[in-house]
Amino acid sequence: MKKHNFSAGPCVLPQPVMQKASEAILNFNGLDLSLLEISHRSTDFTAVMERAQKLALEHLGLQDKGYKALFLQGGASMEFLRVAYNLLEQKAAYLNTGTWSVKAIKEAKLFGEILEVASSKDQNFNYVPKNYTIPSDADYFHCTSNNTIFGTQLKSFPETNVPIACDMSSDIFSRQLDFSKFSIIYAGAQKNMGPAGTTLIVVKEDVLGKVSRAIPSLMDYRVHIAKNSMFNTPAVFAVYVSMLTLEWLKEKGGISAIEKVNDKKSKLLYSEIDRNPLFTGFVANKEDRSTMNATFNLTDENFKEKFDTLWQDAGINGLNGHRSVGGYRASMYNALELESVQVLVDVMKELERKA
Repeated sequence: MKKHNFSAGPCVLPQPVMQKASEAILNFNGLDLSLLEISHRSTDFTAVMERAQKLALEHLGLQDKGYKALFLQGGASMEFLRVAYNLLEQKAAYLNTGTWSVKAIKEAKLFGEILEVASSKDQNFNYVPKNYTIPSDADYFHCTSNNTIFGTQLKSFPETNVPIACDMSSDIFSRQLDFSKFSIIYAGAQKNMGPAGTTLIVVKEDVLGKVSRAIPSLMDYRVHIAKNSMFNTPAVFAVYVSMLTLEWLKEKGGISAIEKVNDKKSKLLYSEIDRNPLFTGFVANKEDRSTMNATFNLTDENFKEKFDTLWQDAGINGLNGHRSVGGYRASMYNALELESVQVLVDVMKELERKA
């Protein structure tokens, strides 16, 4: 039976990517060596790193605009720290829209004053705050574009003269944006780009080198730029699979093409959530709903056992909500097919018929 993988991360990856990656583990580039065995400084792998960096900038429309793409380690959690290390001199502004924002704020407070310009904590993060003010003297503004746990997504970004740093871990490459508005974009690979183990950081070089503190080498973006993401041994396999996924996305027509598919998937599921009396969405305002992560609950918990059996029997995986929220969460990343969403919708309709 085909599995329909709605897991929030590590998540579904394209089958052609999985096939190529599995072949490379056994014999990479006809070398009769595994990808896992070759030197990260070999010409075969440096070509992979450079291709992955080039594709990332190409998809984001940031080639020749003063940006560098890095593939580092430590996940988005490391970037909570590294962004502040590199940019925070005195004061930074943060938008608090969920668990990951809270964690980013905690790390940044080690380096200076943090002004929380707005928060949706008062309603358990079930909406996105709007109409907030960013101080013009802030060193930077930080936001999280998509919130996997609560199912909210920023549909627009503020106009400001201060640099914007954005955690795009769970929706990068899924929709068209003016990415030149951002000075730093970072994303853990395991949500929408590749396997766990590497993090993409896209940084505009002109925002670096402005803090007075000494920055340890491993935390300094300038060091990683100078060493082309190879100051220390990179996560070879994770970078390679990320490169393959970016190649796959290019073959699909890029972000503009995949955005149309993502919109179809989310509209299909949200329409059923809104229509079916047995389900209710978690997010308060429909305009704040995430295209990537749909969060919902049963209106009557007495149907939980029956619903769980139905979706599991249909080959659906990873539908349980985050432990801090409960309910259900359908993660619809780029590689999830429309067919899988239809299977889930059919199961929801079947539950209604059997109720």
